[in-house]
Amino acid sequence: MKIYTKTGDKGQTSLYDGTRVDKDSLRVDCYGTVDELNSFLGVARNFIEDDEIIKKIYDIQRELFNVAGELATTDGGQFPQRVTEGKIADLESFIDTLLGRMPKIDQFIIPGSNKASAALHVARTVCRRAERKIITLSRQETISPLLMKYINRLSDTIYAMARYLETELVLVNFK
Repeated sequence: MKIYTKTGDKGQTSLYDGTRVDKDSLRVDCYGTVDELNSFLGVARNFIEDDEIIKKIYDIQRELFNVAGELATTDGGQFPQRVTEGKIADLESFIDTLLGRMPKIDQFIIPGSNKASAALHVARTVCRRAERKIITLSRQETISPLLMKYINRLSDTIYAMARYLETELVLVNFK
């Protein structure tokens, strides 16, 4: 089986539902950024030794294929594996678990005291970029509010994992 189809040679691609769009369309940019996030999470996973976090990242990576699929459909309701409140609740529960294990801080931290946390912080910033792009798309087309909420909560989850794995907290003091 060949991986090239030659159907995109003129700058267009097919969405999940068969609609042809330009490769630089905002919709393609959105799901492409989600794909980039998925890849960065894969990189981060290779630096992590905590089995609980590795499993959570795998779960998130699987769900990101659904997020991208939903974004790659002009009528997201046609995509079979849509984001649910349950997936959002799972992220919130995991955030609460991790934050409950850490001391509370009310300052910014300098990210990346080790490779695992640094890689997760990069993934977090990509997630926030994906969220910004999805919000922009939502002003032009209908995007599921649950998908938007999931991406927002996901950036919080990635932050919580990164902070949990920090070996040293270097706080930023604005005074």
